[in-house]
Amino acid sequence: MKVQIFGNNMDGESDIAFRIMSLIFVIRDRFLSPWSLLDEFGIESGQTVVDYGCGPGSYLRRASELVGSEGKVLALDNNELAIRAVRRRIKKEQLTNVTAVQANGKRSCLPNETADVIYALDMFHMVSAPVAFLQELNRICKDKGLLFIDNGHQSRDEARLKLRSSGSWEIIEEKKRYLRCSPTMKPGKNPAGALEVISSAKRVAA
Repeated sequence: MKVQIFGNNMDGESDIAFRIMSLIFVIRDRFLSPWSLLDEFGIESGQTVVDYGCGPGSYLRRASELVGSEGKVLALDNNELAIRAVRRRIKKEQLTNVTAVQANGKRSCLPNETADVIYALDMFHMVSAPVAFLQELNRICKDKGLLFIDNGHQSRDEARLKLRSSGSWEIIEEKKRYLRCSPTMKPGKNPAGALEVISSAKRVAA
């Protein structure tokens, strides 16, 4: 039942689960603002921030305010309903520096070294291939960027093990609500699919 409700290792949740989650977040946000968590991440004006697994977009307004008019926020999710919800929120709240981006499975479709800050909240437990996922986050993060990720519906030990096993992130600080990580040396910076394109071009040239 835990898997069905929370989407553990399923790379997302069903449409019904998403609607239930969205309702829960609406109620939560009325009594306990999620914005205080974002304020701990040190987001600065002019930065590019990626909200990975943004869901209905609870954090977007505060992220938009923190990066200011010179910065931008990219809201990513695999779920089409989430992207629709975020686009409605962008329009309603006039978040002109926020863009909704449909992720493609474990691929973000973003260029290399896009983000100064990535946060992935309440979603890590859903990822079925954590190593590939964390390597993708490493690819889109700038060399001096930061990742803030929480346990989701798994233990801290599980989250910590996945991060260390990926070889992509160094845990530099642990808080009760999240881990702060910096990217390790990057073995390659080809965007998703670039290797296949290069290989195909070589075969054609031959």
